[in-house]
Amino acid sequence: MHIKSEFDVPPLPPMNVHDLLFRRPDRVGIPDYPLHIDGKTGYTRTYYQFLERVYDGATALSALPPDGGLGLQPGKDMVGIYSHNCLDYVTMVHALLTQTIPFALLPSFSTPRELVHLLQLSRATCLFVDPQLLPNARQAAREVGIPDERIYVLEGRGKGRRGFGDMIEDVKRRGTGRVNVKPAKKDTLAHLIFSSGTSGLPKAVAISHGNICYSVMQTVVWSQAKGRLSQQASQPQVPEAIQIQLAFLPFYHSHGLHSFIFRCFLSSSRIIVLPKWDAEVTLKLIPKYRVTHLPVVPSQVHQLVHSPNFEKADLSSVTYVMSSAAYLPPQLAAKLTKCTPGMKGVMEAYGMSEATIGIMLRPPPELAGPQPPDGPAGMELLPGLEARILREDGTETAVNEPGELFVKGETVALGYWGNEQATKEAFLEGGWLKTGDRFRVNERKQFFFDERVKDTLKIAGMQVSPTEIEDVLLAHPEKLVVDVCVAGVSGGRTSDERNPRAWVVLSDSGHKQGAQTVVRKLDAWARENLSKYKWLRGGIEVVELIPKNPTGKTLRRVLVEEYEKRATVPAKL
Repeated sequence: MHIKSEFDVPPLPPMNVHDLLFRRPDRVGIPDYPLHIDGKTGYTRTYYQFLERVYDGATALSALPPDGGLGLQPGKDMVGIYSHNCLDYVTMVHALLTQTIPFALLPSFSTPRELVHLLQLSRATCLFVDPQLLPNARQAAREVGIPDERIYVLEGRGKGRRGFGDMIEDVKRRGTGRVNVKPAKKDTLAHLIFSSGTSGLPKAVAISHGNICYSVMQTVVWSQAKGRLSQQASQPQVPEAIQIQLAFLPFYHSHGLHSFIFRCFLSSSRIIVLPKWDAEVTLKLIPKYRVTHLPVVPSQVHQLVHSPNFEKADLSSVTYVMSSAAYLPPQLAAKLTKCTPGMKGVMEAYGMSEATIGIMLRPPPELAGPQPPDGPAGMELLPGLEARILREDGTETAVNEPGELFVKGETVALGYWGNEQATKEAFLEGGWLKTGDRFRVNERKQFFFDERVKDTLKIAGMQVSPTEIEDVLLAHPEKLVVDVCVAGVSGGRTSDERNPRAWVVLSDSGHKQGAQTVVRKLDAWARENLSKYKWLRGGIEVVELIPKNPTGKTLRRVLVEEYEKRATVPAKL
């Protein structure tokens, strides 16, 4: 099938995304309001204080060293941001955007080994780091050749190390003339975000100013067409801020980045910033700040509704929940809705970093129209996009026939940074993006997720590359295995979530030590070198042979099916 969105996005001129977010006619001269609140300390920064800090930060980053700046330049520098959520994370992103200096969003829980790979991919020339993460950053920087003096503190203090705040105070003290916002073309690189794509190791997705601008305008067009909930009777009457959002989604993830760093400036919002996710803290802060908007991923919904404090918590202020990054089971959505009386339903989204963020939405029931008798309505293509559902032979599917989803539009990224081969495999001729996911489409042009074609797993809303885990196991210093396969098996927190499981073939050294010892050592090695969400919670199994097809491709599905059959066989009494 070939489907086009029923809504179009008006033609956009080339512009710096900063101008779209902050210099639109409806944002010029607005009253000041509390914008950012540190969820741990209560420190508050207003909208205009934030903007002043952005412009001072841009000056500190791009002015020449004799004037107190770092002298960063577009086309020459790539700034790595390696930090938990904090107020100056947002400041840094917008300061860099004003100067068209690209940045790489480095996941804060990356181990030194993972960080080395990401730094090599991005070709970062300097780093701004959370003080807690300095040891990891310094270790990885040494391996890739980033000088230690090019590692700075983003927010807070690092012993003997210059911080972003110090740089801002320096240019203000010197009276350094502020730099101007630089123009940007549609293909001007804005940032890199990391994704495993349809297969293989993490890759750096190159997102342009044009991609972000178009994505922002998709939200505007869709909201105007559908009627935005926050502008209807359910909107809380808060004079200081129309929306109050709790920012626990990581800023290096597309959902957190767009929710709390880009789209929140479409209207006045108050953002309570948490360094990282904590279900119990969330349940306390929602009533404290009367939070109205709650962007989440399904694993967080799972933790919230299963918290012993969930049903006792006051969630009456919540009017809007947006779930994305993975499938949200209806029973979880129902439990959450039951305890949020001001909200009529959960809005769900499907997207991927290669499409900037969103591809389709499932609106709440009151905006979705007539509901089918056998379940919720499907998802709708976002404005300005078109999609094709294809069979394996490349022909178009019929109505309600599953096939792989291909997407086209101005949110499709520039490609994978420095990886021409991977770009050719995913970003096809004619502007089509190969998603690696299977969908079916009904008569009303609504999309329903079928399954993943790609090997990549989704855990806690994050992508997990089986290849990356396999490479770590094969790299054990004692060379315990000669072949390995990693795939997802049942047992995750939701029906769509899979736990990584490894099947390994022992080497001579491994045979000498014995299977139990090898499994124990491999598990410890994986935990040392991989982020927690990538750990092998599905277990490690020693096998004689990894099944492969005639061309050498690993048959992951065969191993998974054998495992699931064993797991479902009832124990004998």
